Amino acid sequence: MCLGIPMQVKSIDQFVAQCEAKGVSREVNLFMLQGESVEVGDFVMVHVGYAIEKMTEQDARSSWELYDEMLATLSAGETDA
Repeated sequence: MCLGIPMQVKSIDQFVAQCEAKGVSREVNLFMLQGESVEVGDFVMVHVGYAIEKMTEQDARSSWELYDEMLATLSAGETDA
């Protein structure tokens, strides 16, 4: 399964952004969003190093909460085995 990760844009240099999510920073290519205005502080969905869509902060937080629940469920299942 492939997941996109919501990240917040911290800086932009042409088509490359430094983005952060939950304390982890990554360099993200913005080329696929060249038709949209992406600015520092915006949230983007990142998949394999590319920003694939711009999103709201609320959507990003909802995604992070869902991913945290999934991880907690997986961790609980591993300790039950």
